[in-house]
Amino acid sequence: MTKGPKIYTKQGLINKLKKISAMGWIPNARRGNAGGIGNTLEDLLGIEENNLPIPNATEWELKTQRRNTSSLTTLFHIEPSPRAIKFVPQVLLLKYGWPHEEAGKLYPRNEMSFRQTIHGRSRSDRGFKVVINRKAKKILISFNSGSVDSRHKKWLESVKKRIGLNELSPQPYWGFDDLKHKAGTKLLNAFYVQADVKKERGKEYYKYNKVMMLRRFSFEGFLKALGQGKILVDFDARTGHNHGTKFRMRQDYLPMLYENKKTIL
Repeated sequence: MTKGPKIYTKQGLINKLKKISAMGWIPNARRGNAGGIGNTLEDLLGIEENNLPIPNATEWELKTQRRNTSSLTTLFHIEPSPRAIKFVPQVLLLKYGWPHEEAGKLYPRNEMSFRQTIHGRSRSDRGFKVVINRKAKKILISFNSGSVDSRHKKWLESVKKRIGLNELSPQPYWGFDDLKHKAGTKLLNAFYVQADVKKERGKEYYKYNKVMMLRRFSFEGFLKALGQGKILVDFDARTGHNHGTKFRMRQDYLPMLYENKKTIL
């Protein structure tokens, strides 16, 4: 007889997470798996991947993170508007791209690259920035040639020949409503669990020692995090492939994106 999925009440899950925390250092249950921190916790809870079976409640998910790491967490993928222009491959890559570092080696000699991770706090060394226009209800991508670092002088000259040095026209953007919908469907209510990580004799161990309950996505918190450089827009395209435009977040700031935050541990 097969066992059905484990069902938790919110309080039952909180009690179980407290017990797991009290266990101290726990070996990675999925050796060789980069997502071991989440998978190990799922195994300890007896649940399927990223699925919290809490009945009679809005949807919940389990979010896990390593503590004290500089890596970014991908929130979601969404291409900028106007979509018909195919902005990333047709404009940013063609007009503002630069030779790929693997051109003539891994890729053809004419392979171009456009990789930028930008936010609303300051411009990148190539002059790009995220601009939040509350009046127009848009998040725009802006270019300012005067902000380009002198290291990229040769690239800037090539941009001048290809398209000129004015502001992007039209500017790629995301409407508030589109982003609110996308983020709201991706950032569900969450039990947010952080763990310290250590390695001994080549094996990883986790200590799950910080738990928060996060409820109701806050678009205002999202805009604030973007403006402060806590959320970043990540372009990653080359001639042969657009890896997709991502909104990514620095570690420890996920609670900014929720209206209700409750610390469990």
